[in-house]
Amino acid sequence: MTKKHTTIHRSGGRWRSALVLVCFAAAVAAIEARVLYLQLVDREFLTAQGDDRYLRTVQMSAHRGSILDRHGEPLAVSTPVDSIWVNPGELKPELGRLAELASVLGLDPDVLARRVTSNMEREFVYLRRHLSPAKATGVLSLGLPGVRTLREFRRYYPAGEVAGHVLGFTNIDDQGQEGLELGFDHWLTPEIGSKRVIQDRLGRVVGDVEQIKPARDGNTLRTSLDLRLQYLAYRELKRAVTENSAQSGSVVILDPFTGEVLAIVNQPSYNPNDRSQLDVSRYRNRAVTDILEPGSSFKPFILAAALESGLYSADTLVDTSPGILRVNGRVLTEDTSNLGVIDVTTVLARSSNVGAAHIALSMDAESLWRVLTRFGIGRLTDSGFPGESAGVLNEPRHWRAIGQATLAYGYGLSVTALQLARAYSAIAAGGVLPSVSFLALDEPPPGERVISESTASDLLGMLQAVVAPGGTARRAAISNYTVAGKTGTARKSGVGGYLEDRYTAIFGGIAPATDPRLVVVVVIDEPRSGAYYGGQVAAPVFARIVQGALRQLAVAPDALAEPPGTAVASARVDP
Repeated sequence: MTKKHTTIHRSGGRWRSALVLVCFAAAVAAIEARVLYLQLVDREFLTAQGDDRYLRTVQMSAHRGSILDRHGEPLAVSTPVDSIWVNPGELKPELGRLAELASVLGLDPDVLARRVTSNMEREFVYLRRHLSPAKATGVLSLGLPGVRTLREFRRYYPAGEVAGHVLGFTNIDDQGQEGLELGFDHWLTPEIGSKRVIQDRLGRVVGDVEQIKPARDGNTLRTSLDLRLQYLAYRELKRAVTENSAQSGSVVILDPFTGEVLAIVNQPSYNPNDRSQLDVSRYRNRAVTDILEPGSSFKPFILAAALESGLYSADTLVDTSPGILRVNGRVLTEDTSNLGVIDVTTVLARSSNVGAAHIALSMDAESLWRVLTRFGIGRLTDSGFPGESAGVLNEPRHWRAIGQATLAYGYGLSVTALQLARAYSAIAAGGVLPSVSFLALDEPPPGERVISESTASDLLGMLQAVVAPGGTARRAAISNYTVAGKTGTARKSGVGGYLEDRYTAIFGGIAPATDPRLVVVVVIDEPRSGAYYGGQVAAPVFARIVQGALRQLAVAPDALAEPPGTAVASARVDP
């Protein structure tokens, strides 16, 4: 029995071993079959699953184009920053560490928790924008899953508020919102690229796979601005607005032959680097958007039409007696004294409202209107600056005698400071109206002839008489240079008519008068320190700006003498 049981035991063991071997072989065959199936049949699916876990398509950052002045000085540049974002689903296992993350980001823990937990279905949620790269590295050092950085760029304006009005600013997504940033947004905007990378479980890039779309930085914008003149105009305007307790002010400096804007400033100003100052009352470019009645600074263009008509010359006599003008039995305007019979040059030099009105009323309304529109009055300068105003000049069919008379001394129409500077440029450039440009021009486009060269020459000489002794703008005179220009003082309109105690002081000038290089318009709105005439308030600002600008530009003096004295008993300050 023992031998028989032993035989049965041995045969059972062999059977069990064979069974195990068969099962093992079957398992191996099944595994191999599964491997072959996965490799041959389900390969694309598995590859996609693997890619989903480790391959990512990420953005390739590019920076916005720089803005430069005409000499290459930076006005707006983009500095690299990092934004922190999160995939809430990946962060879910570590929600207990949100307070730690909030501390590093400088956020309220409850706010951060709500932001993450309320967006669990999303794969991309910003946590904090525009951190310094050093601070972003500190956030990543926490090792939290799903928390990553995105390289972005923040706009920086080296000149701050000095050039804020003309440059404008961008929003947090680096899109132009105002000024040249908006006007040339298409040129400055970069093209964001993309590439496929391998990331680890913490979202760190461990290798590049392929580039999908190359990134392209935005184009550089070379403006017409001269930063030296911009600083000079800013300083002098701010000084004038402060000293005169004025509500606001503007200065425009143009090259009269090319139409390039060399400087344009306003007060109050703002710093585009400080977003708390981004209020429309501060950041609008008043010199381009705000319209004003130009007062007597408009008289040169009435006289230009008169000279062009052939009815008048610089020596033509005009009877201004008795120093009062009545239209339809109503006293419309008066001079500060009875100037009697004076020539056209003296009408301008002494800023006679009565004389200018007599000249305007003697002319055909349609002819007068055509000349004024050729000077760019009532139409855009085509500068392309966002929000530019065209001003107001009614068609002659809407004029009455009173309207035609008041037009002669700058009432009943509206212009911007930029329009006025452009119109003065036509006189300085021999009768050719330039196109206004905020870009540096290698070859400026041809201008539009608006008056004859002889008329422009006569006007330039007459405007020099305004700055000479006996004229209303003697405070605009500067040492060693000839100057031509015209003052203006305009009452501001309000509810019920013109206000008795609110004025705009204006000066438009050309220097040097013998070989013009600059046209400068100064506007001081509502001076409240006592003086309010253009000759008292705006003309000195012009003189200080032009004196410094001509020195900066190394313009040779054309009159080696001191400016005429200011104690001239017979002269008056322009009303």
